[in-house]
Amino acid sequence: MRPPHPTLRLLTLLLVSMMTIMASAAISPSLPRLRMAFEWVPGIDLWVRLVVSLPALFTAMGAPLAGVLIDRFGRKRLLVASVALYGVAGSLPGVLTSLPLILVCRALLGLAVGGLMTTAAALIADYYAGPERGVVLGRQAAFMGVGGFVFMLGGGLLADMHWRAPFAVYLYAFLILPLILLFLPEPEVKRGAAGGGARVALPWSTLWQVYALAMVGMMIFYLIPVQLPFLLRRLGVQSSAMAGLAVGVSTVVGSVVSLRYARVRQVLGYRSIMAVLFACMALGYVLVGLSQSYAAVVGGLAVSGLGQGLLTPNMANWAGEVAPEAARGRVMGLLTTSLFLGQFVSPLLAQPLIGAVGLGGAFLAAGGLLSALAGTFGALAWHAARERSGAVQGAE
Repeated sequence: MRPPHPTLRLLTLLLVSMMTIMASAAISPSLPRLRMAFEWVPGIDLWVRLVVSLPALFTAMGAPLAGVLIDRFGRKRLLVASVALYGVAGSLPGVLTSLPLILVCRALLGLAVGGLMTTAAALIADYYAGPERGVVLGRQAAFMGVGGFVFMLGGGLLADMHWRAPFAVYLYAFLILPLILLFLPEPEVKRGAAGGGARVALPWSTLWQVYALAMVGMMIFYLIPVQLPFLLRRLGVQSSAMAGLAVGVSTVVGSVVSLRYARVRQVLGYRSIMAVLFACMALGYVLVGLSQSYAAVVGGLAVSGLGQGLLTPNMANWAGEVAPEAARGRVMGLLTTSLFLGQFVSPLLAQPLIGAVGLGGAFLAAGGLLSALAGTFGALAWHAARERSGAVQGAE
């Protein structure tokens, strides 16, 4: 059988990657209307936010298992099963009348996202290497950003019709299934435990750093899709479409930056990139927290998007570079866990903070934490550069 054209293979991978951002983006603008539909439920303010964040918990739980499975048995079968489950579990809440059943479907959606995101990350690491991998990861993040904007805006328009309507966008999965079957071949890679060989040593000192940063970065980023629609309502913006447009601005800006990731990586090291992206996010969150108008919020989101566009490709490239081939699925599975655990924890930590300081205060507090992280990694990068400079001078 002839291998698929490289462009078709890459396009399919990018379209699959867009599905990960859809898990929350499509229904985020409808949260206020969903809350109104179930306002009689005790504790609805937390439950309605869990409709967005609960998939992240199950993604975090399922991704390590997905990583082990694809290392042992291959990538493609799990990817096909995950995409099919995604389409069913994602769209079914559109016809359900029970909030607990909706939450069950969202949990199953999270398991599906864990499988497809881990597999997509492993396939990119399998198919591409070196600078080319950085280019592809940048394009992946860009597609996720554009997808986030399209589905956020589309979800907002549909939510203005009815809170159930946005769930229909998850049927997108069934359009992608034939492309996976046709254009994503099973890569020839060394298998891990399936071969009965020795355990593969992993560079945990680097990986724990990557995983911690991914979790914290995503935890802070997730203030935007979960909390921003409510902040805009406080500012008098009632339209779900306008909320979706605002949230989508940060993803569009991020997608443009993501396309330049490979160029940025040629100039800066991983820790320097972390310093830059945290600084951009910090400024954007402070601007959002201080905003008194819709235009000011959008401006702050655009600034934060400059940093958000570098976060995911930097984490994935860093992990993929140090991951042994036979354990690549497990490494990427744990990265997926870190990213989505941050998403799940975000509203749980944010809710008491919002109760104490308000929505604007929560964004200001996040900006302060991001500023501290930017300063820390800036200092680490500067210290490392001085050590390298000293070593070169000593060698001379």
